[in-house]
Amino acid sequence: MIRTLVFLSALIASHFSTGSIVSAHDVKHGDITISHPWARASLSAKVKNGVSYMTLRNSGTESDRLIGVSTFVADRAELHAHEMKNNVMKMKHIEAIEIPAGGEVELKPGGLHVMLFGLRTPLQKGRTFPMTLEFESAGEVDLEVVIEAGASRGEGAKHKMHKKE
Repeated sequence: MIRTLVFLSALIASHFSTGSIVSAHDVKHGDITISHPWARASLSAKVKNGVSYMTLRNSGTESDRLIGVSTFVADRAELHAHEMKNNVMKMKHIEAIEIPAGGEVELKPGGLHVMLFGLRTPLQKGRTFPMTLEFESAGEVDLEVVIEAGASRGEGAKHKMHKKE
C-alpha cells in the first residue's frame, strides 16, 4: 500500500512542469481554439477541489459541444455552471457546453468552469498540468493548464458548497 502511494506521488510530481510561469497560450484543433487554459492555485494542502478556466472559440460553420474533461491531477473533472436559485447563487454539474459556429464561450470565475474534485496534490502557482477536453465533433484535445494565483478566501469558501444535483 505504501509503495503504491509513493509511486503515485512520484508519478504525479514527475508530470508537473516546474518551469517558469507560461504566458497566455492557445491550442488549436481543427475549428476549435482553446485560449489561456488556467487553474487557481490551491490555498492550502487541505483543499481537495480545484477549478479551471479558459476561452473556447469555434471558427467553423457548425456548432460543437464540449462534452467531457479529464486530468490525472484529480479523481474527477466536471463541467459546471452557476445558476441563481431562490436568490442564492449555486453551482451545478452540466453535461455539455455549446460553442456556436463562429462564436466563443468563456469559462471564467462566476460563470462556466471546470471543477476538479479530489485533487491528488495541491495546485502550485507557476506549474502546469495536462488536461484533455472532449468535443462532440472535434474529438479530444490535449492541453497544458497553467496554475495561477489562488482564489480569495470568499471564492474558496463558495467552492466548498458544491452539491451534485
